[in-house]
Parts: sequence; structure tokens; C-alpha cells
Amino acid sequence: MRSNCREDAAQTRRRIAVEAARLIAEHGMRDFHAAKRKAAQRLGLAETAPLPRNAEIDEALREHQRLFQGHSQPAQLRLLREAAIEAMRFFARFEPRLVGAVLEGTADAVSAVCLHLFHDNFGEVIGFLDEHGIPFEQQDREFRFSAELREAFPALLFSAAGTRVDVSVFPLDGLRRAPLDRNNERPMRRATLEVLLTLVD
Repeated sequence: MRSNCREDAAQTRRRIAVEAARLIAEHGMRDFHAAKRKAAQRLGLAETAPLPRNAEIDEALREHQRLFQGHSQPAQLRLLREAAIEAMRFFARFEPRLVGAVLEGTADAVSAVCLHLFHDNFGEVIGFLDEHGIPFEQQDREFRFSAELREAFPALLFSAAGTRVDVSVFPLDGLRRAPLDRNNERPMRRATLEVLLTLVD
């Protein structure tokens, strides 16, 4: 009986993960927690239904892209990685690192190029964008570094040649301390321009 319960829970998590992946891929949802809640609701499941881990959703998303976006998604990913190269060259003085879906390979037409920049004077980043006449939206973004520690850092959002660019700005010592990845609870993967150029090649 206990084994059957475990199998039922695993099947439920799988159903939710597949539907959440579809919502992410086809409707542009980017919040995994919101996607899994929405998926459970669309499947008519109770609020107490076992939800999949973020890693399960990430796996289902990659499977969905292989099955249903096998031609369009790789081409879109390459375009976004090329845009990321330009953005990282533009922000070279701020030690840029690529993060997120464009680095991990799950980016699609609704994805943004996400960068981490590092400088002890946030005003210089603002001034740099102003100097180049780039309008932007500013907000604060919270990152998790451990189960107990969360910190907020400024983020800047703008568009360049039709591509959304999402920049989070950390102090210089943030280069040695990456926030946790939402999918696997390990320090977030961050890539230099050299690593990105290797991926594109």
C-alpha cells in the first residue's frame, strides 16, 4: 500500500511538472513556483497535491522543447546567446557573468538575457546606461544564499535590438559568492564571456 502511495505521488508530480513545463514554454511563465501551482489547478488537483521539485520541472521543460520546439528553440537560443555576447562586451568594465536560461540552454522567444554585473558603485552602472542613452526600468531583486540568508540587490531591465536584457548588480566581492540556483539549491552557475564564446562555437 505504501509503495502504491509513493507511485501515485510520483505520477502526480510528473503530471504537474509536464503541465508546468508547457505553461513555461508556451505562455512565457518564468516563476517555477507559480507555474507548478497553476498547473495543479488546471489539472483539477487538490491544493494538498504533491508538487514537483524545480529540477523536475526543468527536466520536463527540456523534454517539451525537444518534442515540440525542436527546430525553433535551438535557433532562438543561438540568437539570444549572440545577443548575450554583445551585451557582455558592452558591460565589460563591470565584470559581466551570464546566468539563467540563456546559459543553461532552455531559453526561448520570451526569454531575457540575464547578466550579473559587479561594481562597488551602483551609480556608475546607472551613469553608464545614461551615457549611452539607454532607457531602463529599475527594481530590487532578492537572492537566496542559504536557507537563512536572503539579500536584495538592484536590477536594471531594458531592451536592445528587440532583446530583453535583465541585469542584476552586485558589489565586487559578489564575484566570490554566488546565490543559490532555484533548481538545485547549489551556487548559481555563472559564465564569463570566454565560456559563452565556447558555447556558441
